[in-house]
Amino acid sequence: MKLKKLAQLVALMGVVGPVMAQEAAAPAMQRVEVTGSSIKRVAKEGALPVQVISFDQIEKQGITTTEQLVRTLSANGTGADNMTSGNNVFGADADRVSGGASFASLRGLGPSSTLVLLNGRRIATHGASGKSVDLNSIPLGAISRVEILKDGASAIYGTDAIGGVINFILKTNYSGVEASVSTNDTQAGGGATRRASLLAGTGSLESDRYNIMASLTVDKAQQLNGSDRSFVNGFQPGRGLSPDTTGTPFANQMAGTGTALGTSFQLPGDANKYLQANPLSFQGKCDTLPGMSQYQTELWKDVTSPLRTRYSCAYDYGADYVLQFPVERANLLSRGTFQLAPDHRMFVEVLGSRTKATAILTPMQVQATVANKNLYPVGGAYYQDLSAYIPSFDNTKPISYKWRANDVGNRTQENTTDNARVLVGFEGNFGKWDYKAGISRAESSTKTKLTDGYSYTDKLYAALATGIINPWVGAGQSQTEAAKQLIESTKFRGDFQHGKTTLTQIDGSVSGELFQLPAGALAMAAGFDLRREGYSFGQDVDATQILLAPGNAALKDASRTVKAVYAELLVPVTKDLEMQLAIRRDDYSLVGATTNPKVAFRYQPTDFLLFRGSASKGFLAPSFQQLYSGSLSQELPNGVIDQEGCAKHPGVPEYCAIDRLNYKTGGNTNLKPETSKQGSVGFVIEPVKGYSASFDYWAINTKDRILNRTPQIVLANYQALNQYIHRNPDGTIEYVQAGWINAAGSRVRGLDVGLRGEGKVQDAKWTATLDGTYMDSFKFAEYQGQEYQELVGKFYTRDLYLRWKHNASFGVSRGDWSGLLIQSFSSGYKDQVPNGGKGTPPPGFKPDVSSYTTYNLSGTYTGFKNTTITVGIQNLFDRDPPFTAHNVDEVVGAGWDPRVADPRGRSLSFQLKYKFM
Repeated sequence: MKLKKLAQLVALMGVVGPVMAQEAAAPAMQRVEVTGSSIKRVAKEGALPVQVISFDQIEKQGITTTEQLVRTLSANGTGADNMTSGNNVFGADADRVSGGASFASLRGLGPSSTLVLLNGRRIATHGASGKSVDLNSIPLGAISRVEILKDGASAIYGTDAIGGVINFILKTNYSGVEASVSTNDTQAGGGATRRASLLAGTGSLESDRYNIMASLTVDKAQQLNGSDRSFVNGFQPGRGLSPDTTGTPFANQMAGTGTALGTSFQLPGDANKYLQANPLSFQGKCDTLPGMSQYQTELWKDVTSPLRTRYSCAYDYGADYVLQFPVERANLLSRGTFQLAPDHRMFVEVLGSRTKATAILTPMQVQATVANKNLYPVGGAYYQDLSAYIPSFDNTKPISYKWRANDVGNRTQENTTDNARVLVGFEGNFGKWDYKAGISRAESSTKTKLTDGYSYTDKLYAALATGIINPWVGAGQSQTEAAKQLIESTKFRGDFQHGKTTLTQIDGSVSGELFQLPAGALAMAAGFDLRREGYSFGQDVDATQILLAPGNAALKDASRTVKAVYAELLVPVTKDLEMQLAIRRDDYSLVGATTNPKVAFRYQPTDFLLFRGSASKGFLAPSFQQLYSGSLSQELPNGVIDQEGCAKHPGVPEYCAIDRLNYKTGGNTNLKPETSKQGSVGFVIEPVKGYSASFDYWAINTKDRILNRTPQIVLANYQALNQYIHRNPDGTIEYVQAGWINAAGSRVRGLDVGLRGEGKVQDAKWTATLDGTYMDSFKFAEYQGQEYQELVGKFYTRDLYLRWKHNASFGVSRGDWSGLLIQSFSSGYKDQVPNGGKGTPPPGFKPDVSSYTTYNLSGTYTGFKNTTITVGIQNLFDRDPPFTAHNVDEVVGAGWDPRVADPRGRSLSFQLKYKFM
């Protein structure tokens, strides 16, 4: 796109709406580099909206992890990129190799579209999934501030930053020793966190010509179970919520050739041919076991066939989810800076971290079928004769059943991720020209162990066929010792899979003034970025031998080279108008080359009013995993309906009540890069000193968006995606081809609002801020040819695109005392409608999910020598997450949604910091 067209795009961006971005303040006349530009200048409000959060603000809010910090950003998406939502194997955003990681997703465009930097440079992406930087790897205790560039497609850092840039700025030139400890305990119990950090440094660049510093932070999060919170309840049928599963701890019997139920069964006076049965269902006693209930057929009759569910029990496994799983982290940062000459410095930076996250999933669902050779035998001690309920029951044949194998245990994965980076850099200036250069090597490796809940398929099936294991353990009963030992003998425990990403980078840039124009100096910057990226993923054992094993198919070592050059001009057109022009060219060895420009302006006609805007293009190359990961066969959790086949063969189970439908996922070598066009326009006003407001309207259009298409999406759109439904000769579905595709794209519009005020009342100083995002529109097409659909304010299985989110604060300080009150608000949205939106929901179903507001209050005292004490209450009014009736298979949560809310409830935090010298 030519610069003239870019300028036209800025002019046509639309009506300005509310948004605030806090800007970093700097001492008078100090030249600083602001995120979004490589040109150092006197710090001031720039052409691009940059939000700055100080470490002091982070501590006073009781934030202990980078994930918590990113979730407070109104510009961050409301999606499944957090650790709780990631603890899942199904759903549009399920990442089977996330390894307990968490990611940022600015504008809700996905982790791959958000560029996470450390001191302005890239770090390795997560070792297992390889899709983006794991927030757990950021040394939060060592940072000085965080800068969020809300304007995407940075021509300086990389045009893959379609959603924006989050730049973590580390402490430098620190002298002294400082230690801190903090705790955070929930009132209702569970989910406590602990943290300890040590920061030490010696030397002064000004007087000693060197500074060496190190930071070590260790923190731990304890487990929080769904049973610890009353709002975690997936059985509320009167409100439109009940479990859509028939895999129960007290197994449901299944029909099948050669089994006791036969191919189907009928009841007197009923012409229907049913496929599942449970004696507790016939007796109305499904709820005699904890978590079990009568399957609510009417609630799901158009999603799961009534032929399977009418006489079956269901199980609220959504309430069994671990809301916060155990995590241990350690982050170490060491940095040495040396003054080579008055204007030239060299530094060496070493970063290391380890995160051990124990992901805990609900017990596996097992099916005993003829094909699996694990039917319950005739004559077994627990043979369940249903002749009293089903006249056609043949007790001379074995039993087929579906069982939630609680006695095998929760599926438990111990994921250990190690991150390391070594950086050697040089920076300084020659007069008015600044330079910087660096060479770095970064690695991220993840190793996964299975520690419980997984069994060798053949061993478990053989054990079930003995009849020693009882799939119908009633209330107050338990497996025999012999059964327990037999189950234990089938388990796999040990190293399971591993992944690794590498990043070798050489970069450099120079910036300064070229010559004087009538309105001021023409400044420029130019730089290069050479990267070698690598990724590998492998299995330590044959995963196909382990029932419902997690993970992806192996991917041998893959690598690519990225060569980038960029240039930037800062042009003072008039005294009041400044233009920023930038261009970047990236050349990917496996994808191709692309050139992307950016133009921005800053116009300040008066001291109290500033106008700004930008326009740019973006380019996001597919990841290694998206391109090359091998094919993986999986099964859908419920008996689904083949809409096309069932219409032609009504009532036939193979079409209308499919049991455990197979589907395949994997990489797609035909993926094209995702491209974008975006821009923003806004203004900043300060009518009275100390009171300011900023408003920035932004828009992002993407094309060929890279998405992981689910089998449910394929089945729901069978008319357009029929080529991905593979059928047997008799017309039944053999499998569904899911996986990575280029979707049509998205069209996103929104408004960032920022307000700031400060003042003084007698001896007390006060500050008030608000940072909010109004999502005007998020239109999306799942596949080429589909009409774009508006998603703002509606339930969606990927991100929730909420109409409005904000964080507001009010702080007061006087002498040694200070206090801070934080309000976090997320607007409500239209809920998922039961039964796939067909039919009439129950009278108690409310179509709207309520908004969610929480308050955090903290107080800090510095009156003791070298000591800072901070006490805080998070979720001051103990607000429960709003109720939602969404189906737990697609998004984690039973009666609530972790994409929106924190399940911990009210908690008390305490921090003690002491400076030794």
